[in-house]
Amino acid sequence: MSATPASSSARVADVLAGLAIAGLLVPEAVAYSGIAGMPPQAGVIALFIGLICYGLLGRSRFAIVSSTSSSAAVLAAGTIALAGGSMAARVAIAATLVLFGGICFLIAGFARLGGLSHLIARPVLRGYTFGLAIVIALKQLPHLGGWPELHGDFVPLLIKDLVQTSNQVQVVTLGAGVLALALLFVCERIPRLPGSLLVIALGVIASGWLQARGVPLTGAINLHMDLGMPTWPASGQWMPSVELAAALLLILYAESYSSIRGFALKHNDPVEPNRDLLVLGLANVLCGLLHGMPVGAGYSGTSANEAAGARSRLAGLIAGASVLLMVLLLLRWIERIPLAVLAAIVIHAVSKSWRLSVFRPYLQWKRDRLLALAAVVAVLSLGILNGLLVAIAFSLILLLRQLAVARLSVLGRLANGHDFVDIAQHPDAVQPPGILILRPEEPLFFANAESVLALARQQVEQRADLKQVVLSLEESPDLDGTALESLSDFSSWLQSRSVGLRVARLKDDTRALLLRAALPQLSPQALNNWSVEDAVSASTAALSSTGNQAQ
Repeated sequence: MSATPASSSARVADVLAGLAIAGLLVPEAVAYSGIAGMPPQAGVIALFIGLICYGLLGRSRFAIVSSTSSSAAVLAAGTIALAGGSMAARVAIAATLVLFGGICFLIAGFARLGGLSHLIARPVLRGYTFGLAIVIALKQLPHLGGWPELHGDFVPLLIKDLVQTSNQVQVVTLGAGVLALALLFVCERIPRLPGSLLVIALGVIASGWLQARGVPLTGAINLHMDLGMPTWPASGQWMPSVELAAALLLILYAESYSSIRGFALKHNDPVEPNRDLLVLGLANVLCGLLHGMPVGAGYSGTSANEAAGARSRLAGLIAGASVLLMVLLLLRWIERIPLAVLAAIVIHAVSKSWRLSVFRPYLQWKRDRLLALAAVVAVLSLGILNGLLVAIAFSLILLLRQLAVARLSVLGRLANGHDFVDIAQHPDAVQPPGILILRPEEPLFFANAESVLALARQQVEQRADLKQVVLSLEESPDLDGTALESLSDFSSWLQSRSVGLRVARLKDDTRALLLRAALPQLSPQALNNWSVEDAVSASTAALSSTGNQAQ
């Protein structure tokens, strides 16, 4: 059966998109290898594996899986920390870290931890990306202008070294790099003009003249793949290696999931995060075994794929096949790309992350400003890897601090209706006689349960006429052991004061848990209140029945 015109058109669009982005991805892959301090072939191998693996097994129609600037920077920091300056040692330990990262992906995928990326809050990711872009750009300046190689990722020290060695700048190299960078920014304003391909072509054409004047070229790319196993860490390096692999997992998946989900929402496509974890795990395991770079679905490659007109994952497969053909047929030309041109491409790529507009929503909302700023400062002052880990830890600390704060609202009936609201915010709300309605404003768990219920005791002691307490737990989807014990103590304390207890707005799982726990006063009837109104009506009926019996 022949293909329909629509399907034929989609295939043609995928072929054209794959061919277009292949020419952009190969130079980027070589450039990102330089960021990581790896041989150029590491990025090319990773690019081919990432494109083919995700094209065959992935879910997103637009995702382009390749090495990314952020993962390259994290890998550079990790290999320097574990292997020092020896290239052979760094390549060996890099293969181990990428392999471990892939294994972490696979474990997370099989454990169905698709929400893992949410461990990195968006303000942290944006702040980290902003700081990382500054570090990457500074580290590329030696290639752009002929400065001596910079070491480390502490920004004040990098700036100091650049200033102190400014007299060693090579004028021709700097001129070529600045011209390439300016051309990239000009081409950015012209739709469908491939700036990267243009500057690469011009650089290759002028490579002979530039090389004669001291401008370094990419050099030989040896695609011989060492199929031996990566070098395992020394006895004292296992824990740092696992920690670095986990950091690679977090940053790669946060970046990948952000781009995959963003384009899926844009085109109303389904998202399968656990499947993506497994595919990224397989790709990174293969990259580790074949001594390639770590790979993820970067935003720049994915957006370029969509802009090129891709309709399905076929575009990625075409790009992978094109990469292979380019390496086989055009390798000697790729080797003649001036390093200044590659540095310009990297700086241009990361410059999109310098836009302060990404922080405007947080300033406008007056939310998470400190978190985004802390991520930027952490990266600039502590380095790429330590900055990321500190920023993540800081965000989790702020979350725990917020959750641990004891906040308890006293509710009252609004305008004789069915709505119960916080009397502190609505002074016209009226509390039912003899009944105290309390609502914890955060989920009850080990860090806040005792302090929240201590506030509840204070509210009970202020009501001499109190006969019933209604505890609304809509904010608590689950209860841990500490929360259960604290709730049991509170219930027993109320019982000793002849005050009843009912719980309202329980989630089904929490209700089943409380039934199993069989806490004092919390019989099934005391838990069968799906709304605060139900609990108040049941409490009022119980009080009336008690009053009638007393009479």
